[in-house]
This record gives sequence, C-alpha cells and structure tokens, in this order.
Amino acid sequence: MGIVGAGPAGIYAADLLTKDETLSACGTSVSIDILDKLPSPYGLVRYGVAPDHPRIKQIQGALHKILDKPEITFYGNIEYGVDLKLEDLRRHYDAVIFATGSDRDRPLDIPGVDLPGSHGAADFVFWYDSHPDVNPSWHVDGTSVAVIGAGNVAVDVARILAKDADDLLNTDITDNVYEGLRAKQITDVHVFARRGIAQCKATPMELRELDKQPGVEVLVYAEDFEMDEGSLKACEESNQVKTNVKVLQNWAIRDERGAERRLHLHFLHSPVALLGEDKVTAIRTERMELTGDGNVKGTGEFVETEVQAVYRAIGYLGSPLADLPFDEERGVVPNSGGRVLDLDEEHVDGVYATGWIKRGPVGLIGHTKGDALETVTNLVADRDSFTPAVEPDPVAFQALLTERGVQYTTWEGWKLIEAKEEELGAERGRKRLKLLTREEQTSIARQA
Repeated sequence: MGIVGAGPAGIYAADLLTKDETLSACGTSVSIDILDKLPSPYGLVRYGVAPDHPRIKQIQGALHKILDKPEITFYGNIEYGVDLKLEDLRRHYDAVIFATGSDRDRPLDIPGVDLPGSHGAADFVFWYDSHPDVNPSWHVDGTSVAVIGAGNVAVDVARILAKDADDLLNTDITDNVYEGLRAKQITDVHVFARRGIAQCKATPMELRELDKQPGVEVLVYAEDFEMDEGSLKACEESNQVKTNVKVLQNWAIRDERGAERRLHLHFLHSPVALLGEDKVTAIRTERMELTGDGNVKGTGEFVETEVQAVYRAIGYLGSPLADLPFDEERGVVPNSGGRVLDLDEEHVDGVYATGWIKRGPVGLIGHTKGDALETVTNLVADRDSFTPAVEPDPVAFQALLTERGVQYTTWEGWKLIEAKEEELGAERGRKRLKLLTREEQTSIARQA
C-alpha cells in the first residue's frame, strides 16, 4: 500500500491497515510506504500547531510509535505530481491513499484584500512554525492589527500576535521567528467574527488560553452578545458551545485591568472591505444580527477600525492533486466514504482519500482516526478488485527515485534530524530547536 501524506491522517490510516483483522484472517501481509513532500513526518502537528501548544505536539510521540512499526516505511522529500505521478504509484502499490491535508487559505472576496498588509493565516502559521518552504523573513507590521475568523486557527494567530516573544523561548521556535516576533510593536489585536458568541468555532481550551498570557487583556463587548432561539438551542445541545458562551460572558462583565496589550473579540461583525491606498490602514465591517436560527443578516450599519495589518483565518483548502479530480469550491478530492470518484462519479480503481483532503478542514486532529477508519474499512472491502502492482518490490521503487534524482529521506534519516534538533535545543535549555531549511534537514537525514 502507498500513502501520500505523513501527517496524522496518513499515519492513522497506516496504523489501521497494520491492525486490520480481515487482512490478518486471510493471511494477507501488509507493507505500507508513507510518502511526504517534506523531509520530516507529522505534517500539521509539526508545521500547523502553534509552538506554545506542547500538549498537542506531544501527539508526535504516538505518531512516532506507529511509524516505527516494521510494516511501515517512511519516504520524505518526495513531491507527488513533481517527482511521482499516479501511474508511478499504481505501478508499485496495489492501492494508494491520499492524505495531503489542507495547506492553503480559503479566499476572501472583498475590496482591498490584495493590499500589502493583508495576509493569509496559513502563511503566517507556516512562518512561525518554521515550515521549510516558507520565506523565513516576516515583518509583523503595526500597532493595531485584525484577525478575521473565530476558529482555532484565528485564535492561535491572535494569541501569537499578542504574546510577548520571550514567552515562546521555551518552545521549538527558530531564531528568525523569535526575532521577528520580538520586534513587533502590537498593542491591540482585533478579532472579527461574522456570527454570534454561540457560533464561535474555537474550542474552550483554545479560547481560555487567550486570557492566560502575561500582559494581555481580553476584551469582549456587551453589544455583541445577542442570542436568538438557534443560539440558545445550540447551548442546550453542545457542552462546548455552552462553555464558550459562559467564558465570553464572564469576560464581558469583568472590570478592565489596564494591561499593556489588548485582545479585542468582536462578534456579529462581517468584514466588507480592507481600506488603504498603498497598504492596509483600516478594516470596514458590517454589523450583523441573528435571524433566529443561528444565522445572520446585515444591518446596514458599518464600522471602521484602524489597523495596519489583517490576518485572514476563515478556513483552509486542500490543493489539487495531479491526475485526480478536484472540487475547487470545497478544496477536496471527490470521494464516497474515502473511495476517490472520477468525473462520472465512478470509483477510481485502488485510489482512496482520508483526512482533510477527503472531508475538508473540519474537526480536531483526533477526528482523523474515525475518518481513517471509514477509508480503510472500504479499502479492505475492495481488496479483491484491485489491479495488482506490477513492481511491488521496494528495491524497484527506490531505484525509480534514484533514477529521477529524488533526494529522498528515510525514517532513520528523520531520527538523525530529531537528534540534531534535540542537540540544538539542549544548547539553549529547550527540548528541541527546529532545523529551518529543507536543505539542512535533507543533508542530515541522508547521512543515515
């Protein structure tokens, strides 16, 4: 089996395949290769989780145990669609699962969105997580900035923008990120959410963390606390919604503390334009009102807030994959239960999807387990219909990579990267310090 994408979705799928009782009962031995375009594994956990979330990053330990299984082989620094095409994978694997995730920002179609100072959240997250394919330089402009969105990514971005850079020195951030954040002059971060407090998508844990930063005060405004029948029903049906509403209400009624930095949460504000000539100077939002079912409509009242930068965190999209159909609107590969579908909605023989490229960027990392289970269950059910691989021997696959000049990395190579990062971290009194560039990682990994 081949899996494209070494993030949680791909790794969980591999784990399930090694444990599948149906395959074991019929005496089928499973050999799984996991391919990733980066020299290192773990995907979103390594390059999409804020550096001050060590608890979430601990998931790497569980993923490490899975990748350490003898049935699983990791190949890094291989870009699907560039180094390999679908016909190559089908030649070497009986079936292929795509688990490439969502790696780009959902577009926001409003005037001024292309002005300098308007940033996609994905770009900023990849920068502060030291993604090797992102420019290491980032100037955090302004004293007042806006974040658009009310999900976990928006909350992460807002927290990092408000946080004192010195509070990140116990994490794995690289020197360029520390220096970039240390140079910022931000005093006010404004978070704009289109809907109401009961529709806030951030988890209670993420939300509460906003208020745990030294020198940062979270401000919530009473005029944003409209609740309709749909909102009240959501509170009754979901403990998460109920908890979020309670947290926000408590913040709204407390006395201001006069902290040096302020994080403003604005609900029922829909962005309609970014203002400025040569760069962003303000954001214009329309006041919204609830319609009774938890949805909103515009009131015709507009508010302008002076900001020097805007970070758009309204959702991620997957990227198109060579030789596969793609739903551009949803940013996913069309599928039925993980079975990839062609333009005629017929299952593409031996090709599957799991994770965010399958269902869109919905749910937390743990949700990918159930998603992978559906895909793997259907794959196993289809196994008798597969067109067998012509060259299943790993030596043949490695020979193809070598012939094409692919500087691929291995699991043993990743362990060398890990050891080097831990060594660099120990020199600074940290658990690890990330290697910044693809070249550094690949050079060390290929010493294995």
